[in-house]
Amino acid sequence: MTFWTRTAGAAALLIAATGCTVETTGGAGAGETTGAGGAALTAVDSLTVKGRAPRTGYDRDEFGTPWADTDSNSCDTRDDILKRDLKEVKFSDGGCSVRSGRLDPDPYTDTDVTFERGGRSEVDIDHLVALSDAWQKGAQKWDASKRIALANDPLNLLAVDAGRNRSKGDGDTATWLPPHKAYRCTYVARQVAVKKKYELWVTAAEKAAMKKVLSTCPGQKLPSGGTSTRAPSRFHAG
Repeated sequence: MTFWTRTAGAAALLIAATGCTVETTGGAGAGETTGAGGAALTAVDSLTVKGRAPRTGYDRDEFGTPWADTDSNSCDTRDDILKRDLKEVKFSDGGCSVRSGRLDPDPYTDTDVTFERGGRSEVDIDHLVALSDAWQKGAQKWDASKRIALANDPLNLLAVDAGRNRSKGDGDTATWLPPHKAYRCTYVARQVAVKKKYELWVTAAEKAAMKKVLSTCPGQKLPSGGTSTRAPSRFHAG
């Protein structure tokens, strides 16, 4: 699928769980990461610009089994993100399988959203850079290891309102932005960070849209963190 000050203790827990660092000054929110990468607006100019390639050959299986435990912490990626982004988390086991929790608030709508495993969950895990979008902008030429890494990288994942996630589809910055306008700078900065990290290209329209959003917040930092761009060799795709 990017607010509130976190305590140092919460930051330490998040780093341990996801490999991401957390913004601890004003404006931080669910799943946000930060680093010394400079301004996100400046980073947009480092992205390669090309046309969108055909979607031919795209299949979710090309990115491996959903929610693979690529960080080897014995919890699947989906539960890692739920633990990171939800509040009032309750578990079905000793601390891995998230049974319920609450987005307070959801970054895309700025409203509270509940999660309940096995029930009518209103929470999805969004790939900020959609896998289909990645496929059309470089990922179709990658090997399985890199595609699996992208699909499970916490930098590219966010717990969000399910309805908004599904309305987004595989949209990029040029075609979809969160309705919660205060979150758009964080959202776009995360997309820039993921595309830069994985060397994915952008279309001319996408680059222009990124710069339009980030020009309203030129001090927005480029996030960093997440997992390696190579998944362990035990994982396979396709």
